[in-house]
Amino acid sequence: MSLVLITRQGCHLCDEALGLLHELGTTPEVVDVDTDENLFALYDWRVPVVLLDGHVVAEGKITLDQLRRALRPSTE
Repeated sequence: MSLVLITRQGCHLCDEALGLLHELGTTPEVVDVDTDENLFALYDWRVPVVLLDGHVVAEGKITLDQLRRALRPSTE
């Protein structure tokens, strides 16, 4: 399973999303959207974005329930 959190510096929603992922016992790869032109073009105003195996499973104001649902098939 590949779990990536697309973030940016100073983004409180990104910090919250990372905290929720840690609360669920996961450690995503954290990538700054401003350091990659392709990611910036795709996700600039959508951060934070959670990618599971390359697919967007959550973005923006992310909730614990949203992440539980998205990660459930991978963790059962």
